[in-house]
This record gives sequence, structure tokens and C-alpha cells, in this order.
Amino acid sequence: MRHGTVLIADDHVPTRAAVRVSLERGGFDVCAEAPDAATSVALARRLRPDVALLDIHMPGDGIRAAAEIAAHVPETSVVMLTVSSADDDLFAALKAGAAGYLLKDTDPERLPLALQGVLDGEAALPRALVARVVAEFRIRGGGAWSRLPVLGHGPARLTNREREVLEALGEGLTTAEIGERLFISTVTVRSHVSSLLHKLRVPNRAGAVRVLRGR
Repeated sequence: MRHGTVLIADDHVPTRAAVRVSLERGGFDVCAEAPDAATSVALARRLRPDVALLDIHMPGDGIRAAAEIAAHVPETSVVMLTVSSADDDLFAALKAGAAGYLLKDTDPERLPLALQGVLDGEAALPRALVARVVAEFRIRGGGAWSRLPVLGHGPARLTNREREVLEALGEGLTTAEIGERLFISTVTVRSHVSSLLHKLRVPNRAGAVRVLRGR
């Protein structure tokens, strides 16, 4: 069973060969390989693969290639494959339109699964990088609490009850008023508040409200 077509772009020939083997074993068709950014863009525009798997630091700049492919071949999902876990590279890639950011030490057997996830509408990010993305999202603001756990496993993963308490805090309710609304004791309210403050990494209720309002 074939899952889709992939363009591999990396200036290191052994890396391209290893990635090709991994993807083909996982059911993907590798439609082309490229050694640099310019070639990867040209091949993507001509072949229109399902996924373009790009190295960040290949000749010509992988981030630039990602932006061009995202702009001119929107049906192709761009995923970066790199040794760099630097925040600057990660956020530059996502800003350029990448749907995933994988490290080259990713288990070869998991690489096809990650790309299939992208084709299914998921973001491909190692767990070690997910918390950074969520933290950056929270720091820069992004709207209401419902948008906080964007990637599913970040520090802002609140329970339904914690979200209800956070909403109530946003309305200015006191501990006793929250307890009355939710039919729980004030001790339980305080416990939920303590938990959500820890998860949101803020020192007090005012900080939680600022996160809720995207400030």
C-alpha cells in the first residue's frame, strides 16, 4: 500500500539514501531527490509531491525553499528534517509554512508514520519541541484558552474543570462564587486554581486571566 509521494532534499547523499529506504519501507514513493534549495523548489513545482522533506542547512537555504514551496505549491506539505533543535530554526521553519519539524535522530521506523500524520492533518513535531511551540504561542498571545493546547501535549493541557475555573476567573468571580457555580467546595476550587497556574506557568490568578485573554 502506497501512502503518497515524497521529495527528499538534502546535500548529504548518504542521508538521502537512508531516508529513501525508510520511507519506501513505510509505503511512500520517493519521486525525486535534490541536493540544494533551488533544485528542490524546481522539482516540487514540476512534480507536485504530497510531501517535500527538506534539510534546513542545505545549499541555498532550506527555510527559503520551504517558503517558496508553501507559496507556489500549496498542495505539497513541507516538513523539515534537520540536526538543528535551535528555536530560531524551528520558528523560522514554521513561519515559512512548514507542517512539521523532525530531527535527524528520529527513529527511521517512525519517519513514515510522522509523514502520514502530516498528510492526515497533524503537525509533525518531536515531543521535546512541542513545549517550546506552546510556550511561544502563549507568550506572544493567541486568543482564548481553547486555543492553548494546540499541539496536544504542551504545558497548557487543562482539564475540562480547570478550563471552567479559568473562564470563571476571567469573569472576575471569587473562589466562593466559582464553587457555587460549579457545585464544588472552595477547597476544590483552590486546588483547581493551583493546578492551572502550574500548567500555565504563571504566578497568580491575574497571570492566568492574561493568558486567557491572549495578552
